Amino acid sequence: MKALSTDHLLGIKYLKKEDINLIFETADHFKEVINRPIKKVPSLRDITIANLFFENSTRTKLSFELAEKRLSADIINFSAGQSSVKKGETLIDTVNNILSMKVDIVVMRHPNVGAGVFLSKHVNARIINAGDGAHEHPTQALLDSYSIREKLGSVKGKKIVIIGDILHSRVALSNIFALQLQGAKVKICGPTTLIPKFITSLGVEVETNLKKALEWCDVANVLRVQHERMDIKYFPSIREYTQLFGIDKALLDSLGKKIVIMHPGPINRGVEITSDVADSDQSIILNQVENGVAIRMAVIYLLAQQIKK
Repeated sequence: MKALSTDHLLGIKYLKKEDINLIFETADHFKEVINRPIKKVPSLRDITIANLFFENSTRTKLSFELAEKRLSADIINFSAGQSSVKKGETLIDTVNNILSMKVDIVVMRHPNVGAGVFLSKHVNARIINAGDGAHEHPTQALLDSYSIREKLGSVKGKKIVIIGDILHSRVALSNIFALQLQGAKVKICGPTTLIPKFITSLGVEVETNLKKALEWCDVANVLRVQHERMDIKYFPSIREYTQLFGIDKALLDSLGKKIVIMHPGPINRGVEITSDVADSDQSIILNQVENGVAIRMAVIYLLAQQIKK
């Protein structure tokens, strides 16, 4: 059986193209499983997984939990808000206490960049990064690419524009790495205050005119403005942001071609996209949610196979 080239999923930048292909092939199998009347397989009956979320999460946490349950794994859920972290316990102590319960895989979201890498060097378990600060969110990028592949046949040669708050987004960085690895062309679009200075060194182009960006692309991946990560004002008002970078049906209809609309969620309806765009036939937002479970099942399964060797 084919195996991943890495022991952990810490970020897309640590993956090879063959790893992505293997994850997608495995997800194809699990997509068929989750559409059966009985949606469970006994693949990981002897594996224990700890979900450690040091930051709030609804969709990612639910998606991982569902993926783990579909694979019949045992699950420990940990939320930092109700834990000894509040009393000053360190990350390593927290994780070691959980690992002493004989945990095999740790799924972790953490506000600090590189928390997963740090952990992988200090604890004896497979680590899956469910988002570290404004750095990477690898499973989101994988499910985004998988959804593009499903809709358009392949990712190679496709033109993808990522729109919105690039500066504070872990989704954007992981997507850039994943899309380029598969041979897609990537542009980013948003207010100049929300575009990182180093971004062009990653081989992406910057377009500040939304209509031009949409006319160029096959797929628009729209991000929300992350107010919770902002300590200063990056633009005058939400209204002005929406006027310049919001996507509505009239704008889409003016393009003269049909593009695919994506969004990692949660959506601020009426800000970055209107409801008639989010719910239109050009949107694959709900497909992304379904594909998220299959992709996370694939990642967990492939890492668990290495433990069993």
